[in-house]
Amino acid sequence: MRDYKLYLEDILQAIDKIEKYTKGLNADRLKKEDLIVDGVVRNLEIIGEAAKNIPQDIKKKHPDIEWKKIAGLRDILAHEYFGIDLQILWDIIKNKLPELKTKVTPLMK
Repeated sequence: MRDYKLYLEDILQAIDKIEKYTKGLNADRLKKEDLIVDGVVRNLEIIGEAAKNIPQDIKKKHPDIEWKKIAGLRDILAHEYFGIDLQILWDIIKNKLPELKTKVTPLMK
């Protein structure tokens, strides 16, 4: 089995990519950038899949991270791609991901 820190690294790398893709954008501009939306969605799926693979004991030690919601988002993105609300996506990019990054980064130590 893969070490859980590799999954944490996957999460952080995906967040970094999303930050890079969306740097300098606003919500209206994001709506016009299909390639960026595709890249963001793919990396959110990676984050969700990685979160699913974090061992239960680690998840229990860090209940402040919404592991279940993160994994659930992956399922929504993967199965309801055409129904994605870009305003919600923007909120995730600007508010949820920085918070997740702040919480996951210390777990790498």
